[in-house]
Amino acid sequence: MRLARALTDDGPKEGEFEDGTLSTDDGEYAVDREDLLAPCRPSALYCVGRNYAETLDQMDYDRPEEPDFFIKPPVSVIPTGTPIPYPTFSEEVTYAGELAAVVGEECKDVLPEEAPEVIRGYTIMNDVDALDQQGRTARKAFDGSGPLGPWIETDLDPRGIDMHTEIDGEVRQEANTELMLFDPYEVVSYLSERFTFSPGDVIAFGSPANPGTIEPGNEIEITYEGVGTLRNGVANPDQ
Repeated sequence: MRLARALTDDGPKEGEFEDGTLSTDDGEYAVDREDLLAPCRPSALYCVGRNYAETLDQMDYDRPEEPDFFIKPPVSVIPTGTPIPYPTFSEEVTYAGELAAVVGEECKDVLPEEAPEVIRGYTIMNDVDALDQQGRTARKAFDGSGPLGPWIETDLDPRGIDMHTEIDGEVRQEANTELMLFDPYEVVSYLSERFTFSPGDVIAFGSPANPGTIEPGNEIEITYEGVGTLRNGVANPDQ
């Protein structure tokens, strides 16, 4: 089942989305893709880095003994279809196509085998990174750095699904989640020892090797099998 949030004539609504129809507690709405909002409203986005072996090879990192993570704030979230604001303070901006879980209930100290019970479903995040800035917060936590969507897919086993990222129609990333160093359930469990998750919080599981930068005018499409495609253009800094 796909769960979505969308802007309707009656304001923002959320419900089950199928074939252009959003079914809510208040009725049904015809929804175009450009009407879709971010599929959840997280209090934080918990993001794991360096979680694919090929990423370690590209960046010349040692294999971590435990998940390496950082946090993006709610202001980083923009929905599918919204242009990514190219930061005025950076000249080296990269993308990263990531599978992300959306938490369904308040929880803490979740065992790996319990993770499916607390996850509402899965969506896609683009971890936009101002690579030439100092420190992860400056690089990754700015406005618009976390495109999220297009919806939440509730019926998915996240282990062993294909993904690819296209920039202006050219495939730049291609991998399978079975290549993760720490699988999604391990990541959820690890982070839940440190943080109390709230409904709607997002946990992103890292990206395959990132082959390059993005520029204003680029169109980015990130596809995960069984979930869908997150599409965003890149805006000019002066827009």
